[in-house]
Amino acid sequence: MRKLFIISLILSGVLSSAHGQKVGLVLSGGGARGLAHIGVIKVLEANNIPIDYITGTSMGAIIGGLYAAGYTTAEMETLFRSDEFYFWSTGKIQEEYRYFFKQPEENPGWIDLKLQRRENKVKILPPTNIIPQWQMDFTFMEMMAATTAVSGGDFNKLFVPFRCIATEVHRNKQVILAKGDVGEAIRASMTFPLFFKPIKINGELLFDGGIVNNFPHDVMKETFKPDIIIGSKVVPDPKTAEADDIIQQITNMVQRPTDYDLTPEDGIMLETDVQQVGLLDFPKLDFVVEAGQKTTEALIDSIKKRIPRRVDPEELARKRESFQARKPALLFQNIQVEGVEDPLQRKYIINSIKHNKNVFTVEVFKKEYFKLIADEQIRSIRPIAMFNNESGYFDVHLIVEPETRGEITIGGNISTKPINQGFASFEYRLFKNRSYTLYSNLYFGRFYSSFKAGTRIDVPSFRPYYLAGYLTYNRWDFFSSSNELFFEDVRPPYIIQNETNFRGEIGFPWKRHDKFSLGVAGSWARDSYYQIEKFTKADQPDKTDFNAVIVTGDYEKNSLNQKQYATEGFYNAYSLQYIAGAEKIIPGTTLGGQVASKHYHSYVMAKTSLERYFRVNRRLGGGFRFDGVLSTKKDFQNYTSTMLAAPGFYPTPHSKALFVENFHAPNFVAGGLKALYIFNGDMHFRIEGYGFLPFFQTLRGPDYKAVRSDEFFGKVSFQGLAALVYQTGVGPASLALNYYDKRGTQWFLMFNFGYTLFNKRGL
Repeated sequence: MRKLFIISLILSGVLSSAHGQKVGLVLSGGGARGLAHIGVIKVLEANNIPIDYITGTSMGAIIGGLYAAGYTTAEMETLFRSDEFYFWSTGKIQEEYRYFFKQPEENPGWIDLKLQRRENKVKILPPTNIIPQWQMDFTFMEMMAATTAVSGGDFNKLFVPFRCIATEVHRNKQVILAKGDVGEAIRASMTFPLFFKPIKINGELLFDGGIVNNFPHDVMKETFKPDIIIGSKVVPDPKTAEADDIIQQITNMVQRPTDYDLTPEDGIMLETDVQQVGLLDFPKLDFVVEAGQKTTEALIDSIKKRIPRRVDPEELARKRESFQARKPALLFQNIQVEGVEDPLQRKYIINSIKHNKNVFTVEVFKKEYFKLIADEQIRSIRPIAMFNNESGYFDVHLIVEPETRGEITIGGNISTKPINQGFASFEYRLFKNRSYTLYSNLYFGRFYSSFKAGTRIDVPSFRPYYLAGYLTYNRWDFFSSSNELFFEDVRPPYIIQNETNFRGEIGFPWKRHDKFSLGVAGSWARDSYYQIEKFTKADQPDKTDFNAVIVTGDYEKNSLNQKQYATEGFYNAYSLQYIAGAEKIIPGTTLGGQVASKHYHSYVMAKTSLERYFRVNRRLGGGFRFDGVLSTKKDFQNYTSTMLAAPGFYPTPHSKALFVENFHAPNFVAGGLKALYIFNGDMHFRIEGYGFLPFFQTLRGPDYKAVRSDEFFGKVSFQGLAALVYQTGVGPASLALNYYDKRGTQWFLMFNFGYTLFNKRGL
């Protein structure tokens, strides 16, 4: 009888211990490798192993924070597989949130350098982060605002009590985040230096927690005091970085030696080997999650022995459902703005979002948020949503960072063909009740050079509009080439185009991607050219001056994802112009019998350009482009001047750097198809083919005069492109083979880095 009593006491103690056993889960950082934590949690839940507390760093903070917020592993996988995650992890903006009206005129800039006055000195500030933070800041607010409301900002009151680690930048110390906004805490913990911009919480500037503690098992023990810890480590031991491997160098500096020693008394360590997965290899989700599962399954028997306690899966589901049901709907009412001193600026930002509405939805907020982000006067807006218990709605706290007043942009194009160019611009901004921008740029190169100066004023009325005026000087030097595929024998220029123009315009937004503008311009152009193929350096070219006044109305609709080599979105442009001007011929020395003459022209020109991209599946995509011009334009006094003054078709980057007669005409239709193979978000292969059909084709007549054909349709000419393109983040790098249906060289194989973009002409 006494033995039975002792056995009963022992069993009672064991059962009591098992029933009260608390389990802590510690998740390391590691970038995309941290997706293995999802696999770990899946296996633990499948075997009814309890998870009572979570601590995590960086990617471990994201996975742990999502679980603590009530997300299931299936929901996490759906999230990391979604387009939304791709956009916030890359900083790219979805097509529906690209606000075209605020976009400045395109230029070939690579990198922006901010100018800031500090201590009576002007300092140049390089970019602080590769990946823009706008998407990430809004997404963490959107995902975690309701979770913060349920917990009241106390991380002990989440679905699972949670802590994450960040690093205070100035003193390089550990910060344990236990209260406040859950999304802000996770955002701070995963802010990997150089890639993401640090944020301030409670006055402290915070970076990735992996700098000081990439595996916070000590925080788990000190804070929650669990009976046993399950640790998930996905970071391999640091390896020596090569001199040109900047990613590994930064990784080694950030992920300093961390204590990963989890003693057998403390718990069980799960180490998942995914060394072949890079820091940002998120498309390898399935592989990494499966690796985490395999690691956990291999040790599940040991885990079960160490953790006899089990959780009822139905009870866990009910607990999660109850937690999720208490989350309030994401509806917003009041807005506070921090970081902007001028009350008119604060009012402008608030009214831009609310539009006199008392309550607005997260979707309305998101649309207006990205409109504000598109404003050049605003550098960043970090939204924090705080639940108001009295109103039952969320109040929005916007931490606004105005853009620096001065900015220098550098860029250009580097090519294996003689179309290299450099680019630099300077911008100065003033932001009061209106937005004022002073702008100038300079292009310099053998092929193209230009200078532009002007201003733009944005007026935030009920129907916003802008006023702009620019003075521009353009010069193009076109060179002929030999028939060699790889090498060019450059001869003296046979065409030089100089043009000075002044443009003034007023523009209005129509919808999110639309802009309507009215403008007037004066253009003073001179084309210098030879009408014969054989000439000497002593010869003087013929010249045609055309000085004109242009009145124009334009409608543009643009949601393309890149300035050059786009893969998604659309571009529609419609233009109606009235041109009146004087043509003056100045004969050169190569043709006898010519005399100087002057003629007047006035005509109307209607132009359209349509471009669209679509996806067949994840890898395959396509697109098309259509251009058309109809005009009442008459021929100039000779064939060459007529073709130089005629509208052209330039569907590819390289085509903009050539003058090919076959693709110029006063009236034409042109178009073609594009086929894309998408390797990933930054790299793709594309093939494009186009045809050009002139109406009443202009032909070279006797004495080099321009003669119109009697036939309605002219000769069809073709051009095409095959290119491997990588979007580097500062500009596209491409290896391209171009074809043109023309005399002389037809094939051009070239490597390019940068943009083939120019300042606008007056015409």
